[in-house]
Amino acid sequence: MIEITQGKGPLVLGLPHTGTEIPDDCLARLNDTGRAIADTDWHIHDLYAGLVADVTTVRTPVHRYVIDVNRDPSGASLYPGQNTTGLCPLTDFDGLSIYREGQEPDATETERRRAAYHAPYHAALGAELERVKAIHGYAILYDCHSIRSLIPFLFDGTLPDFNIGTNSGVTCAAEIESAVLRICKRAEGYSTVLNGRFKGGWTTRHYGQPAQGVHAIQMELAQSTYMAESPPWDFAEDRAARLRPHLTTILKTLSDWRPQ
Repeated sequence: MIEITQGKGPLVLGLPHTGTEIPDDCLARLNDTGRAIADTDWHIHDLYAGLVADVTTVRTPVHRYVIDVNRDPSGASLYPGQNTTGLCPLTDFDGLSIYREGQEPDATETERRRAAYHAPYHAALGAELERVKAIHGYAILYDCHSIRSLIPFLFDGTLPDFNIGTNSGVTCAAEIESAVLRICKRAEGYSTVLNGRFKGGWTTRHYGQPAQGVHAIQMELAQSTYMAESPPWDFAEDRAARLRPHLTTILKTLSDWRPQ
């Protein structure tokens, strides 16, 4: 169920939201809005594919509407006081219900999905981080995300192109944060923010333990940088071609980084 590509380098890419698969028992509960699966990190695994050598990737093919593997398994909100979606989302990013009336998952169903889909993803991701850490003495998790650049329910205005999240500098060494920020700021024609609306999801916050040798950083790309932001969500190869060199520089810099 979990797709893993093992590399020998210290860099691990997390791909929690690119999956589009929904098991039949879950699909039967969704309404037309839910079945549209608009809130997918479309094409992200393809965008990052082959950019650097010896990188490890961990991906779940299961859609976030089944369960969001980048949410706290306890159900606690990552952004208290702000609109967001939960462990088993009940709405899409526009605040619209994704379930047929009366078919929302209860606590028992949520726990079933956590055990079936959330736990295996993190077992695999944690194991790969430990594997590369055993080789190098440290590991770097780069969590790959994207989202539409205009979503009034979640944020005001237009989202910057590069949204870097380190939970306000907690989840990685300061040199890693500054290096990624510097690369993004130097990318001509792109906008950047550090720890803005997206400071890093549960994955970044959970694994990012620099004192224990695991560094984590989240990149939330505005989807306008590489694709059409409306159905059928087409990949824009010309935009991706402009974006990929900057992503390559980021990943190569992280792959070459060594603790002081």
